[in-house]
Amino acid sequence: MPRSDDIILHHYDASPFSNKVRMLLGLKGLAWQSVVTPNMMPKPDLVSLTGGYRRAPVMQIGADIYCDSQVIMAEIERRHAEPNADFGASWPINLWSDRMWFQHSVAIIFGTLGDKVDPAFVEDREKLSGRPFDVNAMAAALGHSKTQWRAQAAWIEQALAADGREFLFGSEPSIGDLAAHMNIWFVSSVFSKVAEELLDGFDRVHRWRASLEDSGQGTRRELDPADALAIAAESEPGSRWQATGCAQSKGLSAGDPVIVSADDYGRDPIRGDLLAVTDSRIVIRRSDDAHGQLNIHFPRTGFVLARAN
Repeated sequence: MPRSDDIILHHYDASPFSNKVRMLLGLKGLAWQSVVTPNMMPKPDLVSLTGGYRRAPVMQIGADIYCDSQVIMAEIERRHAEPNADFGASWPINLWSDRMWFQHSVAIIFGTLGDKVDPAFVEDREKLSGRPFDVNAMAAALGHSKTQWRAQAAWIEQALAADGREFLFGSEPSIGDLAAHMNIWFVSSVFSKVAEELLDGFDRVHRWRASLEDSGQGTRRELDPADALAIAAESEPGSRWQATGCAQSKGLSAGDPVIVSADDYGRDPIRGDLLAVTDSRIVIRRSDDAHGQLNIHFPRTGFVLARAN
């Protein structure tokens, strides 16, 4: 049975956001437990653990649950500081890659797939985003999407060419490198020839990508979802956030009932009692009969915190 301080990653192999986290685990040389969650609803085990959050990945350490790859990577870095990967403009690059560049990756992949996309997947993503997931429109705009995608990949080529550096901020890889790598991996994992065409002539990007992927993805062991839920129920949530206060909560105090939700898509409201707010993190406490007490962590950027009615 895994220990309560083991890293448990709830993910699926094709998820680009999960792959980014797996690469950070590899860069740190860490062992971790893998719980494979479906790529679309229903996800009964995951949403029971998070209180409704359904996006992948989610990281679990005992009774502390981390939602969104941003806060997952920040927590891995906090717990495992060596080798240091949190430097340079890593977090702005992460947000750009997650949102602006990712949308072009989605359009290229699903516009190329066209009517081969599973209708159930389309329906799921429409519920997730709250707007049409129109593969025909993506196909019609494929040329533009490819132009935009390549223009953004060119930023990486230009950054690496600035002084012959191996990585975006010098001789060592950062979270920013892993974030920028995400969309290249995503398109390549589905359409390798399309990715080759889009990256044609970007020799520095190819070398950079190979160097990042050489670190692997850590030591992975599969874990049954029921065992992960049992670990949560048998563990106590961490106490460090109780002392941080709520200085950035705009009138909310620790213990107030609140709702946290993403501000882009997958806006399912997660209810709990406010534990802490910092410039970078929101932490709430949830309790139920199945899991006991859980701390649920979210990044401050990209999430909305509001008082529950």
